[in-house]
Amino acid sequence: MFALEMGSGTPVVLLHGFGLDHRSLLPLDPIFEHWRRIYLDMPGATATPAGAIASSQEVADAVVAEIVAHVGKEPFAVLGSSFGGMIARYVAHELRPQVLGLATLAGVFVVPRADRAVPPRTVLKHEPDIVPLLGSALPMYREDAVVESTDDARAFVQYVLPGVEGADQAALARIAANYSLAREPEDAHPEPFLPPALHITARQDDVVGYTDAWNRLEHYPRASFAVLDSAGHNVLFEQRALCAALVANWLARIRQNV
Repeated sequence: MFALEMGSGTPVVLLHGFGLDHRSLLPLDPIFEHWRRIYLDMPGATATPAGAIASSQEVADAVVAEIVAHVGKEPFAVLGSSFGGMIARYVAHELRPQVLGLATLAGVFVVPRADRAVPPRTVLKHEPDIVPLLGSALPMYREDAVVESTDDARAFVQYVLPGVEGADQAALARIAANYSLAREPEDAHPEPFLPPALHITARQDDVVGYTDAWNRLEHYPRASFAVLDSAGHNVLFEQRALCAALVANWLARIRQNV
């Protein structure tokens, strides 16, 4: 499995969303300046062949094995976005004795789309200047955009689009057909998760919503839960400064616990 490693110190593993690659989380990198960052391309992403993997459970197990190969028994933190949030929850519970903290950004908490509590599709701001910046990628960008901006469009081209173009679509289709984990991590490990946690959701996220994450509130007694307005599933880009501040606070709480 491809891993981009940078820096030194306590490890933090970062897991991207479905159909993207590690580059989609690089906007957060400055926050982790004093951490050893391990950005993974999960199976089917640009630099990691899927091989025979054909389900989310197999992806999750492969990620656990890859993390152990990198950190051994060393304590680490884990952050995941969207699909990566679901995998991060699995990692955090399977390796709980050595997990310092868990964070999710617009994380998947309910797998079947028909069962998710999501708000209606809403666009709060249209920006005509993004059209020449995005070209043929405009429809893809507008699938999730809630607050259009030239900065957001440039970030999409730099950090999101390369992963979309590099993904193994056939492998992703196999995994999507078996998208559920064998058991939800909180159900498989029902004891409250005590390390510092952070769950960032977005008020206008019509992909995963926000209430499904909040339904796990009692499982995470040391968690900050946030619902950010003026953002959809691309909350990291549409509310980058606020996401960065919340992640920085999460890291500070982890440091206080060590």
